[in-house]
Amino acid sequence: MSKYQSKHQSKHLSYFLNKRSFSQLQAEDAKALFAFAIAPLHRTLNAILLVAVFLIVGLWLSGNGTNAGAFDMARILVPDEARLIVWQDGAGKPAENAPEAFSTVPSTDIASVIYDKAKSGFFGAKQQPIALLTPSVANTQVRPISHLSDQIPASKMDPQALDNNLMGSLRNQRAIADFFEKKYGLDRAKIEEYVSNTVFIAKEVNIDPVLLLAVISVESNFNPASKSSAGAEGLMQVMTAVHKDKYALYGGAADAVKPEVNIRVGAYILKYLIATSGSLRNGLKSYVGAANADSDGGYTEKVLAERNRLIELCQVRSPNKLTLNGSALRS
Repeated sequence: MSKYQSKHQSKHLSYFLNKRSFSQLQAEDAKALFAFAIAPLHRTLNAILLVAVFLIVGLWLSGNGTNAGAFDMARILVPDEARLIVWQDGAGKPAENAPEAFSTVPSTDIASVIYDKAKSGFFGAKQQPIALLTPSVANTQVRPISHLSDQIPASKMDPQALDNNLMGSLRNQRAIADFFEKKYGLDRAKIEEYVSNTVFIAKEVNIDPVLLLAVISVESNFNPASKSSAGAEGLMQVMTAVHKDKYALYGGAADAVKPEVNIRVGAYILKYLIATSGSLRNGLKSYVGAANADSDGGYTEKVLAERNRLIELCQVRSPNKLTLNGSALRS
């Protein structure tokens, strides 16, 4: 190869390398310009994501108080039990309004609510640990009624009719049992069984157990054999003839007075009436059969007054007032 040819090739190689370096520089400049251009959008998306996370966590921590419509998704992000972990103070002790920590409850007092939740989707059956005075009620072979109660849109429910976790504490359950034992002269074992059944079923139906206890108190004075002249029977005084279809799930009307059956059917009916009538008060008025009447004979006020007495019994044990969405829980 001659000197001329070698020099000529060298020039071509140098030109090619310079041209390639210039192309790479252009590409890098384009990337940098693009990154600079989308930086505000990236920051905006990050901010939206952060706000969404805080919103979901806030709704999740608030529990049933905001159990409404699309926000139900917050409930399946993390198991319900995890709320206890987040809902603790700096000393690692449960907050006053948080449910009683299961680590402090003897295992013999803990039952599990296991039932199929339609809204659980691919998560399958939902299991929730719950402290009960008489945990054996959870072993009763009775079909859950959650397949019906879960069809009621949560957004239709009056928040005051939803479980506020007040009865998650065994201390509060004992206080309620003490109250009714003295008020009606009931057998201690029986009243603890009725309270436990009510708390257990309220968790299944997703309704306030204190409300159910107040209804039972006003309707039957906790006498399961009670029967009205109109045909209402059991603790919840359900009209057996009217609700034969629901009792069919439990073997027929012959078992209508069984506490575990009667409370289930009554709890579902009450929840349905509250959702369809638009409020807790209207639901109670419908439950007593006065939906189209001018007056319910003072029934609603009696139930709400009894419910407030039960709430006050539990609040005596805690210096903090029970609140619902920042307001005192009063109807």
